[in-house]
Amino acid sequence: MHMRKTIAAVGIATASVLILAGCAGGDTTADGSSDGAWPDEITISLVPSTENADLAEALTPLTGYLSDELGIEVKGVVADNYAATVEALGADQAQVIITDAGSLYNAINQYDAKLILRDVRFGASSYASVGFTSNPDKYCADAPVKATYAANDVELSYCNGIETAGEKATGTGPGGLKALKKIDKGTKVALQAATSPAGYQYPVVAMQDAGIDTDADITQVPVEGNNNAVLAVYNGDAEVSFGFWDARSSVLKEAPDVADKVVAFAYTDMIPNGGVAVSSSLPDDLVAELTDLMDGYVDSSDEAKQVMTDLVSLTDWTAETNQDEIDRYGEILQKFAN
Repeated sequence: MHMRKTIAAVGIATASVLILAGCAGGDTTADGSSDGAWPDEITISLVPSTENADLAEALTPLTGYLSDELGIEVKGVVADNYAATVEALGADQAQVIITDAGSLYNAINQYDAKLILRDVRFGASSYASVGFTSNPDKYCADAPVKATYAANDVELSYCNGIETAGEKATGTGPGGLKALKKIDKGTKVALQAATSPAGYQYPVVAMQDAGIDTDADITQVPVEGNNNAVLAVYNGDAEVSFGFWDARSSVLKEAPDVADKVVAFAYTDMIPNGGVAVSSSLPDDLVAELTDLMDGYVDSSDEAKQVMTDLVSLTDWTAETNQDEIDRYGEILQKFAN
């Protein structure tokens, strides 16, 4: 199946298009679904998170489950990048796509696709970019507090009220963004690649919203990866950095005191996970049943849980689509399209 290589790597995909096999068959009308007739088969296009695997065989549990429950043939076809899933849907070479947030936005706006599900990882369908600093005296309006990052049960430091002392951290943004105004001229800010939503795009927009000229007012320190964004602050190479919530957990081995030395002082707007969209040509009752089946897939068997984890790096899908997050994501992507 599809999915993010890493959470933060869901930038703007290059638009090389994989010509996909398997068109919709059957008896839908030219205008789509006016007579409610179901096609004989549908094709799902996706980008798997695994490599060098027998992907056709690996997809069989999901496509077999859907075929059995729907009573029509469901095929799975692998795309080589997220943009290719959108083009496949636009060309009616696929009627269902499992893809990243930017491609969902493009499919909705270019081809009138319908968003039906969002990806869930460990209970969350979106995540914040975190502003990190080793200078809490400057960026924190209050003393840092410790809250527990549940993914690995470690206590980390937060300030500006973005988390509650002694509680489980939520990672819910936006919060603490007024502190970005304290980034003064010449401040060294570690930023990741321009295609990284958490490491560049959302932080740059947040800083610009705070009145900072991110080209002229700050000294950008380029880093690769969320771990290096944290280490840049930890090692004193930058005063501020940004990464996904909570990237500090990735450097505990090499920086065991990172929980004290690097403080999270701000959360951006929430960055959406990807999800599932369908062609507007599919009948409404088929879409409703498909949505229910995919929403319930992870609970259908132990094998399904393993498929979700191994192939798409997910723990579930949710029908709470929160399309406003996808729309905001699309707006931000547009700022970095050139």
